[in-house]
Amino acid sequence: MVLYQNPRQAERTFGPPSPSLNSIQRIYYANRLKSNLEELTQPHNPFQEPVPFLIRVGDTPYEITNRLLQLGLIPDAAALRDYISYTGIDTALQAGEYLLSAGTTPVEIAQTLHSPASSEVMFKILPGWRLEEIAESLPTSGLSINPEEFLDAVRDPSPRMLINDYLPSGASLEGLIPPGEYQLPRQTNVNELITFLTNSFIAQINEQMLNDIQNQGLNLYQAVTLASIIQREAVLDEEMPLIASVFFNRLAEGMKLESDPTVQYAIGFDLQDSTWWKNPLTLDDLKFESPYNTYLYANLPPGPISAPSMDAMGAVASPADTPYYFFRATCDNTGRHLFARTFEEHLQNACTE
Repeated sequence: MVLYQNPRQAERTFGPPSPSLNSIQRIYYANRLKSNLEELTQPHNPFQEPVPFLIRVGDTPYEITNRLLQLGLIPDAAALRDYISYTGIDTALQAGEYLLSAGTTPVEIAQTLHSPASSEVMFKILPGWRLEEIAESLPTSGLSINPEEFLDAVRDPSPRMLINDYLPSGASLEGLIPPGEYQLPRQTNVNELITFLTNSFIAQINEQMLNDIQNQGLNLYQAVTLASIIQREAVLDEEMPLIASVFFNRLAEGMKLESDPTVQYAIGFDLQDSTWWKNPLTLDDLKFESPYNTYLYANLPPGPISAPSMDAMGAVASPADTPYYFFRATCDNTGRHLFARTFEEHLQNACTE
């Protein structure tokens, strides 16, 4: 009978439980909280000076509580995980930079990490993401920007932005939002975010790179398009110049690029595997009608397919000088590729199993 009293005791001490918990979970966490009452409601070190604490997008509650423990901010990581699971804070921890002290209780620390009081957030964009994937990261970024609001803005960018000098008429900002980690004011709105990110892209393209790109016979938008394909093809950055050489050799001969990522981009979201990059592709997929399908159409696709890194941009500006026209993944799952001059050599590089 004592066990069933604990949920009410826990609610008086720690507040209401998360609505997502069922009755058994409420009892479980209530008893866990009762056994760790002192560890959660007493300051761990009243004399400790505040220390900076950073939560990045994608950090898990396990990682966050363990770092709090390592910094001496809390006495028990598992106890704090019980608390944030009980309250539902575990699903709403805000990315950003905080100033925390063990002179406050672990409960107060958890509430701080749940609060949008931190003035700045860390917004992370991974190389190879398409615009929809960037949008999907916004709800957990700490920024108050709706994914649909973001997509509307990047698909029809404001003509006042500097990046428009490099865009063909009617182009979206696909490929022109650069990967990286950005510390931003939490109150940043969608137009400020897009302006900041596209200006960051422009700032990274120096005059030497522009000259090298022009020497390859491309304008900047075409270079971003090719770099975005290389980004999705390469697993290892060191192979990007080699992959670039294959594509340049093919373009010079009027051959189709025949790049799987362009087909994946054209197909879009794959419901079966819940991914924007369907893998593996079928023979029917390679016939998917789209100007982005480089198995069907020669030359570059109409625009970029992902956010390329500066390594991928550099590979386009300064590709390797090779006789290769083909490449395929090795059979050892290392991410490396085998390169070939002829289709016959390419076939010989196929996995035999």
